[in-house]
Amino acid sequence: MPRPPQQTQAPSRRNRLTVWYDGGCPLCLREIALMRRWDRAGNIAFIDLGDQAQACPLDRQLMLARFHAQEDGVMLDGAAAFAAMWRAIPRLRLLGELARYRLVLWGLEAAYAWFLKIRPILQRWLR
Repeated sequence: MPRPPQQTQAPSRRNRLTVWYDGGCPLCLREIALMRRWDRAGNIAFIDLGDQAQACPLDRQLMLARFHAQEDGVMLDGAAAFAAMWRAIPRLRLLGELARYRLVLWGLEAAYAWFLKIRPILQRWLR
């Protein structure tokens, strides 16, 4: 079944962060929908990698395999990218700031690596 078109917000001066996500992943779509609702200040530009017309700064397959974000010109992936997104959203900022500590980020990255292993199973359940 074709997925509904997702609004893509182009990066602007107002956006502090650019997030690339897998628009073909039902888990990703749910999380990004929540982040869009919570990003009332418009701090994040969300880019759907499933839209081939969208610019992709790295290899598209690489970016689809792991979550990516660009914060202050620095490309981040995995847990560091999630932490950057959390820092851009006031209600999640504390969690994002905690992730600046190496031990916390290490734990989040370990959890993310485990999630990536079970992601295909979770996706099948949600389709």
